[in-house]
Amino acid sequence: MRELLNDIHPKRAISPAAAVTDNTAFVSQIIDLAGYESLLFIILIGALADADATFAVTMEHGNQANLSDAAAVPAAQISGTLALAGFTFAADDQVRKVGYLGSKRYVRLTITPTANAGNAFVAAVALLGNPRFAPPPNPPV
Repeated sequence: MRELLNDIHPKRAISPAAAVTDNTAFVSQIIDLAGYESLLFIILIGALADADATFAVTMEHGNQANLSDAAAVPAAQISGTLALAGFTFAADDQVRKVGYLGSKRYVRLTITPTANAGNAFVAAVALLGNPRFAPPPNPPV
């Protein structure tokens, strides 16, 4: 069947916002995987005005709702790579993706600019999949 609506649950990770003009990190919401077997972060890159900025992506996970037990996600528990999810000033209006394969309940994504002195527009969506109880709510909550 060519239908995806009832197999995914999008959540806000990093909201669209005013441009970051320094090296302030973009930190996602803490994503709760309760009721879902998979997680994919989709990074939406807008205009990047700086001519030498780089943007590194990291992912943390844990079992505490506030991620007080946060630890870096090991490479073996990542689908794709954090390096491929990262980008440079040349990635205007592109998209990146990175998945989580671990068993912890909570996950957070961070995108950290380096050498950014211009406007950088970045947002992200967390796409939860393989719901234990289908279909997931629509509209998403």
